[in-house]
Amino acid sequence: MLTKKQSELLRFINQRLKESGVPPSFDEMKDALDLRSKSGIHRLIMALEERGFIRRLPNRARALEVLRLPESSTPSTPRAKFEPSVIPGNLGKVRPLQAGEEAERSNVAIPVMGRIAAGTPISALQTRSHSISLPPDLLGNGEHYALEVRGDSMIEAGILDGDTVVIKKQDTAESGDIVVALIDEEEATLKRLRKRGASIALEAANPAYETRIFGPDRVAIQGRLVSLVRKY
Repeated sequence: MLTKKQSELLRFINQRLKESGVPPSFDEMKDALDLRSKSGIHRLIMALEERGFIRRLPNRARALEVLRLPESSTPSTPRAKFEPSVIPGNLGKVRPLQAGEEAERSNVAIPVMGRIAAGTPISALQTRSHSISLPPDLLGNGEHYALEVRGDSMIEAGILDGDTVVIKKQDTAESGDIVVALIDEEEATLKRLRKRGASIALEAANPAYETRIFGPDRVAIQGRLVSLVRKY
């Protein structure tokens, strides 16, 4: 799902290409979306490119190609904040072993809560679609959920498009951890966390993508990567 600004920009670029065959300039995009600076347009372009909606053509200034449009062409409506914490019962929870208890325990059902971008942030779903079953040894103690990965910005960390990442629910993380980060209470992304003084950097594991830096009040940690599931 695109954010409202991403959807507006995609429709604007598509309309201009249809009308004139030439994409709008950054200044025209900025004015059309009523943004204060072209840096905001740059971030939106990156988001659309990484999600596969547009492509920037090499060695040509202002060369953009619209690859696809959202399934729904209606403007985006306000979304609920991404909160994967609403997990019924003991689903996704691993109980610590008690003294004298057998080490072998049955598999744990982990709820798959939707999709997340390994690229510029996209919206993550809140509705549990299905569950996967994992042995507790792959999880550790605590509460967990899973997300399906879309994008290729974490490929050098071994996380590929189509993988399922298992996340331990927590609101803190160490520098270097791969985390689910919620930006501006709206968009969730899978990135490596780097702490740079008072700022937070969300770092891709693919040199094709930029590291994004935010103030600490703009980023909330939603969990830490603990395992990965891949289908062959």
